[in-house]
Formats: sequence, C-alpha cells, structure tokens
Amino acid sequence: MENKERPMKKVEDSRTEQVHLIMRPHLNAGGRLFGGMLMQWVDEVAGVVAMRHAGTNRVTTAAIDNLQFKEPTYEGELLVLIGYVTYVGNSSMEVEIDSYVERSDGMRYSVNRAFFVMVAVDEKERPMTVPGLILTTEAERARYEAAVLRKSMRLNRTKTGF
Repeated sequence: MENKERPMKKVEDSRTEQVHLIMRPHLNAGGRLFGGMLMQWVDEVAGVVAMRHAGTNRVTTAAIDNLQFKEPTYEGELLVLIGYVTYVGNSSMEVEIDSYVERSDGMRYSVNRAFFVMVAVDEKERPMTVPGLILTTEAERARYEAAVLRKSMRLNRTKTGF
C-alpha cells in the first residue's frame, strides 16, 4: 500500500465572503431580519467553506454552536458573512462564520458569530478524510486553540447529555 502524505490547505484557501442586500421578504413581523433567514445564510456559507477546504461538494452540518443575535438588521442594509476554517480533524472541520450589518455610514457592526462542525462524506455518506490545516498567522493559531477548546466542550456536552 502506497503511503501518501495528507494534503494541507491554508485558511485563506477556503475563506468565503457573502453579501446580502436585506429586502422586505427577509424581514420578520417586527421589521428586522428574520433569524431563520440568517441561520440559512450562515449554514450556506459554512457549507461553501467546508466544500472548498475538503475539495468535495459532499459535506454535512454536524453541529452548530453559538447563534446569538447581537445587532438588528433592517431593510436596505447590507449583511456581510465571512467564513473560514478554524480547525480540522480527520473528516470534520470547524468553520467560523462572522456576520456583520454594514450600514449606510460604511461601518460594520457584529450581528452574530457562529461555529459550525462540518463533515465531509463520500458517495455512501461515510466520513472521508479532509486536508489538514496550515496556520500562517498568530490570529489563525489563536482561533485554532479556541476551536480545540470548543471541540472538548462539545464532546463533554455529548457525553453528559447537555
């Protein structure tokens, strides 16, 4: 059997930015961005980031951490979502999505930060190995260390049933 080295990719290789103009169909009854719409868009960005990193379009969302709505978003404003890989296991990837509202003054305000665990799967829906992660900056290394802590917390919650 041939011994192949695991391929590696940089965080920037899969970084994804998506911008949405908030329009009337995106709003809830209170006139703010509907939370479900934001959740859909965040999941889509996480999927794109994971597909780019894994090199396959067969990825699935395994877990979502931290969907807290910090800032309202209104009709006519821009919603900016930025996603990137923070941690890679064998078949799983943690993807961080930062969401901002960009107002007419050009300033961006944090709407949400979410962490997704995405898993690459093969044609039979079994987990498949993904490339390793090359960390090139201190910020990437700090996000990686935080991701290791979140992974431990997720495993503990699974074990304890919380």
